[in-house]
Amino acid sequence: MQIKATTILTVRRPNEVAMGGDGQVTLGNAIMKADAVKIRRLLDGQVLCGFAGASADAFALLERFEAKLKDYPGNMPRAATELAKEWRTDRMLRRLEAMMAVADHQHTLLVSGTGDVIQPTDGIAGIGSGGNYAIAAARALVKHTELPAATIVEHALQIAGEIDIYTNTNIKVEVLG
Repeated sequence: MQIKATTILTVRRPNEVAMGGDGQVTLGNAIMKADAVKIRRLLDGQVLCGFAGASADAFALLERFEAKLKDYPGNMPRAATELAKEWRTDRMLRRLEAMMAVADHQHTLLVSGTGDVIQPTDGIAGIGSGGNYAIAAARALVKHTELPAATIVEHALQIAGEIDIYTNTNIKVEVLG
């Protein structure tokens, strides 16, 4: 059975970035957990990392990313690029089924196992099964409101949770201000 889990969303506003995720973990056609925490603070709280995909794979990548952050302190894009290169070229890592969204005070990046490191133009990034729903909602809220990033993340994830069956509305949000 394939483990499906999550929607992670990152929204950047002037002077702040927020990242949030739902709490649902699904195994096959059953909800196994409704309150998982999929956002982590790394590098003494300076970097937010959210993950989607197979849980064990995501944790393995999280540990490797944290090590890369220590290797390249203060250079989160370089750490993400080095992780993506390793993920793409290492035989064992290539089999990991997960994606990561990472953000610091200056950058928001999506990191995948295909070697992609993508910085969204508008500062809005989503991953996971409900990622595109959350991105659409967040873009509308950014364009038509002055809400803070954390509120936009929460509302957009709520909307995604009402549409995507692998996403619930048990939402956790972290903010770098």
